[in-house]
Amino acid sequence: MPSGKVKWFDAGKGFGFLSQEDGPDVYVHTDALPEGTTSLKPGTRVEFGIAQGRRGEQALQVRVLESPASVSRNQQHAKRRPPEDMVTIVEDLIRLLDDVGEGYRHGRHPDPRTAKPTAKLLRALAAELEL
Repeated sequence: MPSGKVKWFDAGKGFGFLSQEDGPDVYVHTDALPEGTTSLKPGTRVEFGIAQGRRGEQALQVRVLESPASVSRNQQHAKRRPPEDMVTIVEDLIRLLDDVGEGYRHGRHPDPRTAKPTAKLLRALAAELEL
């Protein structure tokens, strides 16, 4: 059974490519991934069957052998935004959430023009907190 590594995989598009140890790159669709798996990280070692598709070789029945090592905690902290930048994000978010809460108190849903920046800031803060 051929083996190789994940070259890239786009979960949104549902496909990617695997680099074989002894051969050309192979197309892989999300349908070929193990049950419950929706994405593959680049560098993940895999084993797979191959079938000839309309545009070349296609991976079948992918089996994950070894996932790449995770980034260490110290390296993650090095990517964090400086605290002085986070203060601004948190303060802006508090103001926006106060406005959203006030609207809900009066029986109104948020205006899409304020809902989008609020959601964007919430995601930025959540990403920082998860590091």
